[in-house]
Order: sequence, then structure tokens, then C-alpha cells
Amino acid sequence: MATRKEIDGSAGVPQFYGKELRYQREKAGMTLEKLSEGSFYGITLLSEIEHGNRSIPLDLAQHADRVFGTDGYFARGCEDVRKAKRGAHAPSFAPVVEAETRARTITEWSGTLIPGLLQTRPYAHAVIRSTHSLENPEDIEAKISARLQRAHIFEDPRKPEYWVILHESLVRHPIVSPEEMAEQLEHIATLVRHNRIVTQILPWNGPTRPFTELPLFFMDFDDEPPLLYTEGPYHGQTIDDPSLVKQYLKAYDRLRAAALPPEVSLDLIEKAAEEYRNGRHRA
Repeated sequence: MATRKEIDGSAGVPQFYGKELRYQREKAGMTLEKLSEGSFYGITLLSEIEHGNRSIPLDLAQHADRVFGTDGYFARGCEDVRKAKRGAHAPSFAPVVEAETRARTITEWSGTLIPGLLQTRPYAHAVIRSTHSLENPEDIEAKISARLQRAHIFEDPRKPEYWVILHESLVRHPIVSPEEMAEQLEHIATLVRHNRIVTQILPWNGPTRPFTELPLFFMDFDDEPPLLYTEGPYHGQTIDDPSLVKQYLKAYDRLRAAALPPEVSLDLIEKAAEEYRNGRHRA
């Protein structure tokens, strides 16, 4: 029999609301499975919410209010929980950061920048400094630290399975110094060598379509519908319409088919890193 884990409601806003959700559920004599009935969410997600590890989605909060007769209590608390979980991330991206920690697979395409999950500190600093040039150093550092924190998901050997396609220009046109670019590419290669990620390079002469200008970030889950996230420098959009996600996945599959095989891509990345390291890089 599993040991009941107590929830410290003083640890933060998410834990406070999570503890209250458990209290109301147990007061009503309901199991997690029973509470999940009539919602689109599974018991794993509900358990994570109760322990403060997840924000409670608005529709689930409304469902809980209906079931418990709590007159909008949990719905009203959603924004407080979201703000607490967001930290230094942009409001549009915070739900993605939270979702990727429970994703079974993450599939990504980037034609403009090395993705945030793979960025080293110098690369992240260059990106964030250029897009938030007027912010004070403390805020910039908070954004960099929040971005680097995301990479901890690769410490779990079980998941997620991460597959990324990068345009060749990201390897050939650095936005940091040669030494820092060598470090960035070596970091990616190390993750590949340790079987934590699969990387493919879309070559210069690969087929292009209008959608290739958009970064694509897909997440698939054990007990939730898949999500797609795309963004620009100052905005982001999460798409959860299954038909739209499916269309973009087909487009991604065409990109994957046009990209170099993983082993060839790794060789290209490692050779480029060596060239940067030895001052022999040519665009």
C-alpha cells in the first residue's frame, strides 16, 4: 500500500491550493479517479496538482468547483497558482515549461535559434540580451537561469524522448564567439552521445515551406492530448486543437524526412565544433 505523502501548504501558492483540493476531495469521500470523471484529465495530473507540482487548468478548476460546490474558489485561485509557477518565464511560455516536465515525447524544429532546452549559458545570454536589451541585469539573469533550469528534464533517463531538427544555418552562423559556439555544439553532441536526445540537421538545400519560418515545439503525454507551441520574439501561442496539431505533425514529418540522418548530423555538429575550437570555421 502506497504511503500517503503529506502536503505542506505553507511551501507556496501551488501547494496551498493543492492541499485544499485534496481536503475537499477527501471531505467528499472521493478518490482521484472519481474526481477525474467528467473532466479531460487523468489521476496522475490530479495527484501532481494536489502536491503543488502542477498548475490547475481553469476548466479542471471549474470542474472541481462544480463537484465540491465551492462557489468558484478553485477557479479564482488559478491565476495565483499560474503566477507562482511562472517565475521569470513569459506568461505565454510558462504553461509549456510546466508541461514539458511530464511530457512523454518532445519533438522540436528550429530554423532561427538553438532551442532553449539545448542552450548553454553564453548562448542563452546572447539571445535574451538581444531581445530584452533594456531590462536590468538582474531580470536578464533571472530569465537565463530559468531557461537553463529547463534542461534538468534530461537528467531523468526514462523521459522525455526528445527529437530536434535544426537548420544548418544554426551551426554555420554563430551568434556568440567561436569558443562559445564550440561549447554550444559540444553540449548538443554530448547529449546525443549520452542517448538523451536525437538531433537532425536540415541542410541548406533542404526543401523549404512558409511554415519552416516558425519554430515548432510538440509535446505528447501519457494521459493528456498533445500540444503544439510556436512563437516569435515577443509572443507565443499554444495550440491544442487535435486536427491542427496533426497537420503540423505531418509537416514536421516532411522536415524530418528531408533532414540528414542522426549519425550524419552528429558528425556535422562535432566537426563544426572542432573548427570553431581551432579557429578554422568558415561560414
